[in-house]
Amino acid sequence: SFRMASLAFAALLLSGAFFVSADKALVLLDNFSTRETHSIFFDYLKSQGIHLTYKLADDSNLSLIKYGEFLYDHLIVFSPSVSEFGGDIDTKAITNFIDGGGNVLVAASSDISDVLHDLGTECGVEFDDEKTAVIDHLNYDRADDGMHTRILADSGDVIKASIVVSKAPKSPVLFKGVGMTADSENPLVLEVLHASSTAYSYIPDSAITNYPTAVGKATLLIAGLQARNSARIIFSGSLDLFSNKYFLSSVQNAVEGSKKFDVSGNEELAENLAQWVFKKKGVLRHQSVKHHVQGQPDSPEAYTVSQDVEYTIKIEELVKEKWIPFQGDDVQMEFVRIDPFVRLTLNHTKDGVFRARFKLPDVYGVFQFKVDYKRIGYTNLYSATQVSVRPLTHTEYERFIFSAYPYYLGAFSMLFGLFVFSMVYLHHRDDPAEGKKLQ
Repeated sequence: SFRMASLAFAALLLSGAFFVSADKALVLLDNFSTRETHSIFFDYLKSQGIHLTYKLADDSNLSLIKYGEFLYDHLIVFSPSVSEFGGDIDTKAITNFIDGGGNVLVAASSDISDVLHDLGTECGVEFDDEKTAVIDHLNYDRADDGMHTRILADSGDVIKASIVVSKAPKSPVLFKGVGMTADSENPLVLEVLHASSTAYSYIPDSAITNYPTAVGKATLLIAGLQARNSARIIFSGSLDLFSNKYFLSSVQNAVEGSKKFDVSGNEELAENLAQWVFKKKGVLRHQSVKHHVQGQPDSPEAYTVSQDVEYTIKIEELVKEKWIPFQGDDVQMEFVRIDPFVRLTLNHTKDGVFRARFKLPDVYGVFQFKVDYKRIGYTNLYSATQVSVRPLTHTEYERFIFSAYPYYLGAFSMLFGLFVFSMVYLHHRDDPAEGKKLQ
């Protein structure tokens, strides 16, 4: 019995260690029935090693931080109609969570509340007003209720970035919810999925008296954002997009003769978005940064101008929970002193080692080997290594400089001319004039 108790205690410790090392996500819900209606999506997140904690969005004990440490790695907001978050969570707390590197997935609906409006505005996404919906009179599902709000988004409207969405869904994506627009002044916003050119956002059962907030392809159905600290956010205008019903539903455009698909592309798209927003892909890291004079194994205390140097950096990419060598062909290195003096595209090996060989500029000062790699879908990769570059000492200059040969020739020609003149002047004597009488 003692042995069994010891084994049970060890198993408990191991399970505890597992959950400590696993990603932790807080899921905020309007009601707990969402756990059942969206169970396929939640089960997928669990299969990716994410430990989910479900709580009502207005729970008075909600908190994202305790003793200065974040309690969760990710936040999932599946509570579009909550008027105010409970506990210590509000828009400022969520933006602080993002600033701290946390990832956020937000799903809204036509019953969107002001708190989600404010959160979207903070992140460069503008939700349309409450009670509005995306309407498309030409691209709606056959099962629509007559309002033309159960629309179909074609796979061609998905962002062309393989890191965010590995492959566009083969079937159309079902969407029913509120539309969004992107802040044109925010370059970090990604238009993950936009509506067709015939769509617009308005109150479904009302006459149009004002120009709609979002029209055509400017109407965003799903928006993404990667902050400068590599925190990721996904905004979806439809909570139903992640539901079991939409995952398993067959889809067919209401236009006569349209092709029928046995299942929608929602599940495939949702899995791609989950992998990206929760950093299961598109994550880069660097290590083993080295630099030295070519032909020498170690880095010097200071370089000398015009030396031939070699710089290497190893870059890895997270793929299926494993770090593998990164094989990008567009990684650049800059040698910078305020402004770049050298910029080179790095060559890489199969082991993910990127290398550059170059001659230092004939300028001394404090420089940096800098790699600042930013590509859509990837986390920002930044490495800066500071080095000193000194001028030549008096013993290191060349004895004769090739470009100064004309001056050398001029100097020696003057000396030779002076010698000839001196010899002529000293050894030449004029003969006395013939017939001149001596005094």
